[in-house]
Amino acid sequence: MRSLYACLVGLVAWGAVSLAYAAEPGQPRAAISNEANDAIQRMGKTLAQENITFKAITMRVYQDDDGDYLHIVHHMNIAARRPDRMAVTATGDDGTTKLVYDGKQVSALHADDNKYAQVAMTGDLQHMLDEISERVGIEFPLADLMNSDPAQSFLTGVISGKEVDTDKVDGTPCRHLFFTQSGAIELELWVENNNRAVPRRLVITYRALPGTPNFIAEFSDWDFQNRPSDADFTFQPPAGATKVDVAAH
Repeated sequence: MRSLYACLVGLVAWGAVSLAYAAEPGQPRAAISNEANDAIQRMGKTLAQENITFKAITMRVYQDDDGDYLHIVHHMNIAARRPDRMAVTATGDDGTTKLVYDGKQVSALHADDNKYAQVAMTGDLQHMLDEISERVGIEFPLADLMNSDPAQSFLTGVISGKEVDTDKVDGTPCRHLFFTQSGAIELELWVENNNRAVPRRLVITYRALPGTPNFIAEFSDWDFQNRPSDADFTFQPPAGATKVDVAAH
């Protein structure tokens, strides 16, 4: 049971950052340049579409039992159909995890242990992501991308921002953006230099933590045209899989 939850809870990413370091009440948001704000608003409009699939490779830092800071990599395939369908498959150094939401329940499988958990759930993606974080302790990877308002979610806690330059990510022209967030966090984001402005790379650096660890994500294969089928959001436990009682965890 421990390995199932260790794998699920270990998938902490973008969304957890903005929630954990939201601006304090009354704290003013310092200048965000028009160029940087424009890029984020374009990105948010694109990501808020009904149908969305993409791939991501993430690298994050974790602390082992000896107190050393190590890196772990995940290859993710994400599909969603708003308002209330989502499926994620993440394969990494700690095995393969699947997370499926069908509008009625959330199912999470740790394939290597052949154990799964299910939680009754209704509501849109933002509500579901908030609920599984609070009730189960699972932080959905890259949650801000699936928020109802991705631009607003990304800017939560941000106190300054600017456009650095234009670069290329895997040969694609991108706008290189830099933001500072409350809690001594720095965010670098590369979005495509076009009207879609989809993210191609994200680097989050935690200046206040020992060793200044960071989180890195590379994005690809964005698709907003093809509608994922119901089968994509149907969870079928593998043969011999053991169901874990969430309440008993």
